[in-house]
Amino acid sequence: MRYSEEVIEEVRMKNDIVDVISGYLKLQKKGSNYFGLCPFHNEKSPSFSVSPAKQMYYCFGCGVGGNVITFVMEYENYSFSEALKVLADRSGVKLPAAEYSKEAREQEDLRSALLEINKLAAGYFYYQLKNAQGEAGYRYLRDRQLSDETIVRFGLGYSNKTSDDLYRYLRGKGYDDGILKHTGLVTIEERGAHDKFWNRVMFPIMDVNNRVIGFGGRVMGAGEPKYLNSPETKLFDKSRNLYGLNYARLSREKYILICEGYMDVIAMHQAGFTNAVASLGTAFTTQHAQLLKRYTDKVVLTYDSDGAGVKAALRAIPILKEVGMSIRVLNMQPYKDPDEFIKNLGAEAFRQRIEEARNSFLFEIDVLKKGFKMDDPEQKTEFYNQVARKLLEFPEALERDNYLEAVSREYFINYEDLKRLVNRLGASLGPVLSASRGEEEGSIKGQRKKEKEDGVKQSQRLLLTWLIENPILFDKIEGVVTPDDFIEELYQKVARMVFDGHAAGTLNPAEILNHFINDEDQYRAVAGLFHASLKESLDNEEQKKAFSETILKVKKNSLDYASRHAAGIEELQRIIKEQAALKDLHISLD
Repeated sequence: MRYSEEVIEEVRMKNDIVDVISGYLKLQKKGSNYFGLCPFHNEKSPSFSVSPAKQMYYCFGCGVGGNVITFVMEYENYSFSEALKVLADRSGVKLPAAEYSKEAREQEDLRSALLEINKLAAGYFYYQLKNAQGEAGYRYLRDRQLSDETIVRFGLGYSNKTSDDLYRYLRGKGYDDGILKHTGLVTIEERGAHDKFWNRVMFPIMDVNNRVIGFGGRVMGAGEPKYLNSPETKLFDKSRNLYGLNYARLSREKYILICEGYMDVIAMHQAGFTNAVASLGTAFTTQHAQLLKRYTDKVVLTYDSDGAGVKAALRAIPILKEVGMSIRVLNMQPYKDPDEFIKNLGAEAFRQRIEEARNSFLFEIDVLKKGFKMDDPEQKTEFYNQVARKLLEFPEALERDNYLEAVSREYFINYEDLKRLVNRLGASLGPVLSASRGEEEGSIKGQRKKEKEDGVKQSQRLLLTWLIENPILFDKIEGVVTPDDFIEELYQKVARMVFDGHAAGTLNPAEILNHFINDEDQYRAVAGLFHASLKESLDNEEQKKAFSETILKVKKNSLDYASRHAAGIEELQRIIKEQAALKDLHISLD
């Protein structure tokens, strides 16, 4: 899908980046910019910067950056056209009919058709549930104590026992086999077509924007599998979506409850816990954790209390820690799952359990302890050794000592004895750790070597960044550096836009970025040019000297490149004269 550059720029200009991002993050003004905690990676100190002057954002921690359009794309997981439409609606801009390449039009048409078909299917399943043929499904949901209001809220439905019921309905709506085979709702074979879901209570799966992207189905009576999900489609990726997140992300709670299945989520929402989500018939993934990180940094695991639930919690904890989550684990005993707990003890008791939820590290130690007979001295000693190894997972001494104190108190282990054991194990593992650090240092040295070899590119990038930050510097390089001196292809393209924009008095970093929206690698590289602060980079003599040296490097590299590609002897002689003249070139900021 394509829109003209004029339309894209109009939408961007009419959506102030500070206003838009403030709707997602808490920003605090510091100097001329605004800062907040980056929504794209874990951090405790704000390094996410928003510039009103440049209408750009940049994170000094993880390196993401862009303009208002790309922020909405990244945060909401929208396509470019979806983000543009949201911002256009927000600012009252009427978008013209979009221009498509053939391939883009086909993909966009397919996505739109799949969304429409899923919406029709959800409506059809709901209709079946409320009619005679859906009595078994409706009775099942009512027996699970779901109210009609909850059934409507989650769009629950029923798929008939007839094996091609939905297929015939969708064909009647004008959809042919060519499109239906992409939906994941039907299977089309030479001998005929049949529905994927039949005789099941249906759970529409919605993305964060309330669009139906797939389905889950619970079989009525005997049958396998008990729960069946849509296969992967152009719309549905189960490792990147969470059931109930469309509602949970709007909750006022500061944490999100993670549970195992559809019914747990629905039961919790009905009981007032509207911050509950579940993975979709798959193990919890890094993508799930990153998705949650956009909305919270605290989670409570409410997996089933059986062995499978404990294993699921143990798998999820390190994944959530990796993205910087604070994790607690809820004790469901004596009941199996949240639905059963709430039915028997009520919502207030469940809320109390949430408040008492176990620290995830101590939960891991609890599970570890169950594997040892504590009345056996040998096993008890081994348990202590395993605990000490777990404590060594904390790299920071202060955090490790805090947990050491907690473990000592919780498990009645002498603090000093445990500390000595941790230190001794740490020392014995020293060679291993040192080897690891040696590999890391070797990697760092390799990286430094690469950076040194890539100095040509770095000097061009740095000079462009400075010119974008303070156009006054153009006066200092006039007659010395031109766009042609940026020999890196991408930087030369940006340099032409920057120099032309400066000459016309319309230098606009956010507008320049629009030109690279269709190439992710180029986009990220260009976004990185727009974040430097002149006060931080050119406010003393040493840094002023660095500016002068950078100009010389860019010019020298340009002439060296030109000499290697000279067309003839006369051109080469001219280049040699310019190279000699560099010795007398002096650039001053004063």
